[in-house]
Amino acid sequence: MTPASPMVFVVDDDASVRDGLRRLISSVGLGVEVFASAQAFLRARRPDAPGCLVLDVRLPGLSGLDLQRELADTDAALPIIFLTGHGDVPMSVRAMKAGAVEFLTKPFREQDLLDAIRNAIERDRAARGDRRELIELRSRYESLTPRERDVLRGIVAGLLNKQIAGELGTSEVTVKEQRGHLMRKMEAGSVAELVRQAARLGITPARRSPSRPT
Repeated sequence: MTPASPMVFVVDDDASVRDGLRRLISSVGLGVEVFASAQAFLRARRPDAPGCLVLDVRLPGLSGLDLQRELADTDAALPIIFLTGHGDVPMSVRAMKAGAVEFLTKPFREQDLLDAIRNAIERDRAARGDRRELIELRSRYESLTPRERDVLRGIVAGLLNKQIAGELGTSEVTVKEQRGHLMRKMEAGSVAELVRQAARLGITPARRSPSRPT
């Protein structure tokens, strides 16, 4: 199995359930690791690959909902599919509001679980792609000089080069040159793309304090 191969993690305190889920998930060509408790799952090293967590709600020690909350507070969040034999409406609503992909009550249809797993893996793959893009975008932004960041904020505010120059106390020619530099550094093909990049970075327009970068 390559490092990028999808991996499904199963946490359930019932050995027979773990074995059954291992066989089912393996039968469709997916990698699977099983754990008897939330604590064991947290102690394990996980591969850097798309995946999801199939999680029993009621576990000894740290419950499934507690584990969901703990993962949400870290950068290691995974799409979660909850399994329970004791589900109720409030528990399901709480799990789904916290971002669970699915909440299945035992006994469940195997195909329903496999469909949920495929959906969760695709969601995680997309989220990982978004995170990589954001990291790259931040790296590009960090390469800008303080004055180039000032010009970027002016562009985000919808100002023309002449207006940005007035705000910064410099010449329009200088602003045009700095604008070209920052466009190349940010790898933006258009002003519209640059504005979208700025929005992803949380950069807001600032007209009166151009010397302070975001």
